[in-house]
Amino acid sequence: MVTVHTRQTTFAAGPVLAVAGLAGLALLLTSGRYAGGFDELYFLVAGRDHLSWGYFDQPPLIPALAAAMDWLAPGSLVVLRLPMTLAAAAGVVVTALIARELGGGRGAQAMAAACYATSSIVIVSHWIGTYVLDPFLWTVVGWLLVRWTRTRRDGLLVWAGVVTAVSLETKFLIPALWAAVLLAALVFGPRELLRRPKLWLGAAIAVAATVPTLLWQATHGWPYTHMSEVVAAEFPGYGAWVRDGLLGAGIGVGVLALLYGVWRLLRSPDLRPYRYLGAGLVLVALAVVLTQGRSYYLMGCYAIPFAAAATELTRRNLVRWWKAVAWPAFVLSAVVTLVALPVWPASARTSFGPFSLGSTFAQGELPQQELAKVIGQTYASLPPQVRARTAVYAEIYPFAAVGEFYGAPYGIQRVYSGHRAYWYFGPPPESADAVLFAGFDPGLLRPYFAHETQLVDGLLWEYDGRTKPWPEIWPALKRQ
Repeated sequence: MVTVHTRQTTFAAGPVLAVAGLAGLALLLTSGRYAGGFDELYFLVAGRDHLSWGYFDQPPLIPALAAAMDWLAPGSLVVLRLPMTLAAAAGVVVTALIARELGGGRGAQAMAAACYATSSIVIVSHWIGTYVLDPFLWTVVGWLLVRWTRTRRDGLLVWAGVVTAVSLETKFLIPALWAAVLLAALVFGPRELLRRPKLWLGAAIAVAATVPTLLWQATHGWPYTHMSEVVAAEFPGYGAWVRDGLLGAGIGVGVLALLYGVWRLLRSPDLRPYRYLGAGLVLVALAVVLTQGRSYYLMGCYAIPFAAAATELTRRNLVRWWKAVAWPAFVLSAVVTLVALPVWPASARTSFGPFSLGSTFAQGELPQQELAKVIGQTYASLPPQVRARTAVYAEIYPFAAVGEFYGAPYGIQRVYSGHRAYWYFGPPPESADAVLFAGFDPGLLRPYFAHETQLVDGLLWEYDGRTKPWPEIWPALKRQ
């Protein structure tokens, strides 16, 4: 049996809270500068207008949270993104707490916090999204496991189950973390982790909380099981994945801290009780690579290696001058993080498959706003008697969400689509025998209408004279 050091250092509240506060302040001050992203508008529309226990591509928490924030402050991007800002700042603190559990002093805690604050986790926290909240929840689970390893307080495992339940309402990825960690515990120890009744009590809590979402998936044909195919098709190959997965830890300092931290978790005698966590994180990375998951799935794995790297570096003091190099490097990383925040004037040249928005819209405009303007103005220009029987249909869900979110001033109340979750929101009413189509492939609706007119080159078409009822057309329009 491996002896775990029970000594715990003092929490470095000053420097850690300063780093967390600066990260949160940067996000707070800039979160209103960029228009709603395609995905977060989809989350908002899904929660506000189609609240459900599940969706094709995700559990219900983020849409419900987006709807709640919009209800509190309608139209405020700052309030909409506030939960992600708080999660990013809290993740900085939890990463420092992991370093503290590993025996790291003030310097190690501050360094671990700085690694987290200059990683891509903070950059993506500009938006509300599943890929923002879930890494924070993984980080909390990691801290609870590290603390349990040091203290053997089994109540921590129950709390880990509660956090896992929240994570399962955000994304369905965290079972991969638990499977990898428990397998590594069987190999490297502590095997007693699997014999703790409160571990399985926590698991039961997580499963029970997820039952409504699982029932939604079951009654709708388990659509989430197709997401691996969708992701693999969108991000083929491994080269870019490895690059993005590593660079996501942070340019320069973060990448080195990630690699050094994993190595020390696997090799350091001082961190031997936590070796199973390092091995588990490696297994998670391999699983994501082999299944061609998205590189940002690994953001939840950064905190423990960051903490281990900071603790080992300060403990070993490999070279006398390392501090003189480390802090300027962190300042440079912070500057890179600030520059990478999506708050500066943007180009409209955004691509979706073979179609570039820049080919249609003026440069210097935000693509989501310009797209909504083109759709809205075209719809509003239709003769009133035609507009009354015309439904707006988008080929892909980002176009549908943008049209629905920004469409109200133009008289657009609802946008329909057969893409992903939008197909489950249902077809247009039978009174809609004409369609304004926004997309790339005009052949998608052509078989079901007698007349087709191109309104905006490569983007908008008008269809009239529907030849079949919508209930017959709708199953054929379902697309992943």
